[in-house]
Amino acid sequence: MKRLNSITRLASLIILICPLFLASLAAGADLLSQGLEAQKKGKNDQAVELLKKYLKDHPNAAEARKGLALALNALDRKAEALEEVNRGLAAHPKDTALLLAQGSILAGLERREEAIAAFSKVLAADPKNVEALKDRGENLAQEGRFEEAQKDYDRAAALAPKDPWVFFKRGMGYFCQGKYTEAVADFSTAIKLNPGSPLFYFCRGQIYLLHLHQKDKAVDDFQKGCGLGHPLCCRELDKLDIAPIKK
Repeated sequence: MKRLNSITRLASLIILICPLFLASLAAGADLLSQGLEAQKKGKNDQAVELLKKYLKDHPNAAEARKGLALALNALDRKAEALEEVNRGLAAHPKDTALLLAQGSILAGLERREEAIAAFSKVLAADPKNVEALKDRGENLAQEGRFEEAQKDYDRAAALAPKDPWVFFKRGMGYFCQGKYTEAVADFSTAIKLNPGSPLFYFCRGQIYLLHLHQKDKAVDDFQKGCGLGHPLCCRELDKLDIAPIKK
C-alpha cells in the first residue's frame, strides 16, 4: 500500500513537472528560432538580445553562438563577435560553421593569415566546401598570394559553376593582378548568373572605363547599375556628365 501511494505521488509530481519542463523547452527553442530568424533578416540588435538570452541557459549551443557572432559582426562589434565565435569553438573545435564565421570575422579585422588558417581547417574537414574556398581565395589574394588564390577560385568554380560570387571574387583576383580581360570575363559570367546585382556592373564598368578604354561599354554598365540603385554607378555617370536612363 505504501509503495502504491509512493508511485501515485510520483506520478502526480511528474504530471505537474512535465508541462513546466516542456513549456521551458518550447520557450528556449522559440528564443533560438526567433533570434536566428532576426539575424538572417538583418535585424541584428534584436538577434543579439534574443540569442544572448538563449545562451544563458544553453551556453554550448553552437548554432546560437554562431548567430550571435554574425549579428555582432554585422553591427561592427567585431571584437565581441570574435569572442563569441571563439567561445563556440572552445566547445566545438571542429564545427565548420563556426570556423567559417571565425574566418570571416578575422578577415574583417584584417587578420588575414589567421583567417586563412581558419578556412584551411574547414577545408581539411570538408575539401568541397565552396564558401571556404571562396573566402580563403579572397584572403590569399589580399595577401598577394595569387597562385594559391587561383587554385582555390578554380576549385570553387568547378564545384559551384552557378554561383555568381565565385566568378566575381575570381574576377577581383584577376583585377588585382592587372589581368583585365580575364577579370571582365569573370564579371560577365557573374552578371549572367545574377543580372540583378549592381556591384557586378560597377566593377566591370570601372575596368572598361579606366583600363580597357571602352567608354561606351562602361557607360552601359553604369546605366544598368544605377538603374538597380547602386549610388557609385550613378556617381560615375554624373562624373561623365551623362544622365541616368529613366525607367
